Amino acid sequence: MKQTTFMEKYPIFTIEIEKNECKFKSAEQIASYFKTLIKEDGIAAFIGEFDHFAHTGGLPGGEIAPDILDAKLVLFCFGQKLPNPQMLAARPRSIGICERENDFVISFLEAPMPAINQKMEEWAKSLVV
Repeated sequence: MKQTTFMEKYPIFTIEIEKNECKFKSAEQIASYFKTLIKEDGIAAFIGEFDHFAHTGGLPGGEIAPDILDAKLVLFCFGQKLPNPQMLAARPRSIGICERENDFVISFLEAPMPAINQKMEEWAKSLVV
């Protein structure tokens, strides 16, 4: 798992998993797996799934890199505390699932709480056989 800064301001975590090293064969299967983990978590609340590939592909002038075969986001929230209105800007969470010919790229934006980042990192790493 790599931690980088995307577009010079967004702290993200990313892992690339070769398809032959992944427990699942499609972005859809990975999304279902993440939904199960979220529902079993006890704190996290599943919100929904967004098919970014279908959305962008359906827009007039929508552009998708040729190597991207599918792209989904699983949305959820860990909101254990709401200390101020600004906390809403940091929520909800999402995990991106990008399918390419030979691998999957799993990514998420850094959360304000290190324990939440650790949990999402564990979920992503658990995809590896």
